[in-house]
Amino acid sequence: MSKLAESVPSGVLAGALRFAFGLPAPLRRLVAGRPITVDGQRLHPEAQLLLRLQQLSGEDWRTTSPAENRLGLTRSNQLVCGPVIDGVAVRALSAGGVGARFYEPTGLPEGSPLLVFYHGGGWVSGDLDSHDNLCRFLAVEGGVRVLAVDYRLAPEHPFPAAADDARTAFEWAVAHAGELKVDARRIALGGDSAGGNLAAVTALEAGEVKPVFLLLFYPAVDASVRRRSRDLFGRGFFLTDEKMDWFLDHYAPSRESHTDPRLSVLLAEDLSGLPPTYLATAGFDPLRDEGEAFAAKLAEQGVPVVLRRHPGLFHGYANILGVGGVFREAVAEAVGSLRTGLALANARQDVQETA
Repeated sequence: MSKLAESVPSGVLAGALRFAFGLPAPLRRLVAGRPITVDGQRLHPEAQLLLRLQQLSGEDWRTTSPAENRLGLTRSNQLVCGPVIDGVAVRALSAGGVGARFYEPTGLPEGSPLLVFYHGGGWVSGDLDSHDNLCRFLAVEGGVRVLAVDYRLAPEHPFPAAADDARTAFEWAVAHAGELKVDARRIALGGDSAGGNLAAVTALEAGEVKPVFLLLFYPAVDASVRRRSRDLFGRGFFLTDEKMDWFLDHYAPSRESHTDPRLSVLLAEDLSGLPPTYLATAGFDPLRDEGEAFAAKLAEQGVPVVLRRHPGLFHGYANILGVGGVFREAVAEAVGSLRTGLALANARQDVQETA
């Protein structure tokens, strides 16, 4: 992290970002620089402006140590997550011994659906605070209660600790649905990046009660091979090639674990039992191709799946709710799919009960 980024309060930098995004379009383009086109995709002007401003401020997500990486992600999120979203009550709880945070939109009736959400951060960083506003947005706009899971992080707790915690929290939510005022038959799993990985792995390993929907933002699903998108977008677009190696070395240092379906869920032979899925990728993301390969395999095995590539965005857009409009629009689209998926699940269950 640069001396400038360290010396300027996050609130001041966030205000400067909002000011820059409020400039007339020609000035924003001047600051952002010439358009960037890679692989037939043009980086969205708002995405390019944000990357340029972060570069100029010296604010970055470094990988020198886990502690600095966690601090860097916290500061980066503080710049872009936006004002705290109201209309939701929040409380801490323990989900079977795993730390968690519970979100209840104001006025939401009992018996609502539940979204169990796993934050991203490469299994090394991220926490309940880093994704707080995103969870608030998902709860309020999705009309669901949300259980955000504070799973153990590497390197202190390497693979499969995070996957174990993710499953424990889901099973606890199923067992305590009444206490949470949710319908145990309408529990969805979701997550971004490493959290998307944990959501998919948990769905794969679910027991008798299975999730009814998967909401995946640019998930990491295959640590075993290197795909073309990693070579195309491994530098300059927030998540870098260097960072990906660094995260994996901390979470799963043993090469043998890289083909374990609890890490590389794409390699599981049978994915047919997974629920309907909305999977979003970003065009300028090293993880793009593996996420899209996962969606293709789901479809091949008969799982209803909607794959949505946002061609002009980069990895991490789901947390960028406070600047620009394109990032928030992408998350709102995902929320619409969540609403639809849960409504269809409810309709299917009604049919089954009356048959």
